[in-house]
Amino acid sequence: MKHPVILVVLDGLNAGVARHAMGHLQAYVGAGRAAFYTLECELPALSRPLYECILTGVPPIESGVVHNNVSRLSSQRSIFHYATRAGLTTAAAAYHWVSELYNRTPFLPARDRHTDDTTLAIQHGHFYWNDHYPDSHLFADAENLRLKHAPDFLLVHPMNIDDAGHKHGLDSAQYRNSARSADIVLADYLRGWLDAGCQVLVTADHGMNDDRSHNGLLPEEREVPLFVLGDAFSLDADAAPKQTDLCGTVCELLGVPHDKPVCRELLK
Repeated sequence: MKHPVILVVLDGLNAGVARHAMGHLQAYVGAGRAAFYTLECELPALSRPLYECILTGVPPIESGVVHNNVSRLSSQRSIFHYATRAGLTTAAAAYHWVSELYNRTPFLPARDRHTDDTTLAIQHGHFYWNDHYPDSHLFADAENLRLKHAPDFLLVHPMNIDDAGHKHGLDSAQYRNSARSADIVLADYLRGWLDAGCQVLVTADHGMNDDRSHNGLLPEEREVPLFVLGDAFSLDADAAPKQTDLCGTVCELLGVPHDKPVCRELLK
């Protein structure tokens, strides 16, 4: 199989909030056109280690990216590497730590904010560095990349849910409303992506707690959503994907050689 894939990582989104606050995504589930799963994120439940985990299939304890201040290029093979090695096109609208992991480090805004370089793992990118950078702008950045470059693999990574969680905590109207707002923004693009034949995965790196943080073993910190949409997915309610399966599963959808674990039950 070979399909274009869009991976949306809604930073900091707890699975329970995703279950009740993401009305547009849940409408697809209710219509039998998507499936919703709950994943347990790897440890530590921190952003940069889990970007690496999602995009390489390697848990933090093995990758060495064990906290947010590990600022270096990844030593692992990521979806971006497998895709470009197979001659596919890659793009990302994402937080600057993603650029530091797979393109260049340290991130220099004047050089790296807007990237167009076919020699890099992420060939086309719009990267930001303020956590309050509006999700609406980030999704527009992503759609700009999709329309301009037709990437085979596109990463979309907004930060406002996590930002609201750190400011107000899990049990807050601001956090829940930030999730609702992300769902509404996503609704502007999702139909077009699916009509274009894209396979779409929507997940999160980690959740959030009432202390306005995350790094521990509480379910609200570790349980994250996974929505899958597209005609290549089985929508099998009994599938049990792991966070470490996402890299290999995306590579399967892209039709590129890889050596990562895969959740076969997710796929037709």
